[in-house]
Amino acid sequence: MKSNVIEAMTGAIVLAGAGFFFYHAYESSGTVPANGYALNAKFDRIDGLIEGNDVKMSGVKVGDVTHVTLDPLTYMAIVEFSLDSKVQLPKDTSAQIVSESLMGGKYIALVPGGDEENLKPGETIIYTQSSISFEGLIGKFLFSKNDDNNKDSAQQKS
Repeated sequence: MKSNVIEAMTGAIVLAGAGFFFYHAYESSGTVPANGYALNAKFDRIDGLIEGNDVKMSGVKVGDVTHVTLDPLTYMAIVEFSLDSKVQLPKDTSAQIVSESLMGGKYIALVPGGDEENLKPGETIIYTQSSISFEGLIGKFLFSKNDDNNKDSAQQKS
């Protein structure tokens, strides 16, 4: 009987420690429940952008991507994101999908415009720049070098 009590106490201590660890990890992750407002943006391509990615302005996180869908009429990606309620954006703000690094994920970078009127919750940012495909750029570079080499060798033969 005494060993059951010790096992139960040990289990309770382990569970309390795990709970404290998860609480501390959540608090230090910078994840904050959304208390802002939602905006939308339409992009031709969003390669690698997923729900939960950051929305940044001047390198500072100001929101999160909340939903990604495809417009069945235009076949453009519709990205919904939430912003901190303290951040008010002019109507002519632009949004672009940017890579964190060569190996990292993507985020939305917002560049505020100069319009005197601000975007209202639920509105769509009109000025967007889609994701750049690094694989496509590398392929174009490699094939352009290959074409240059073929032209050089053809000129040398004649």
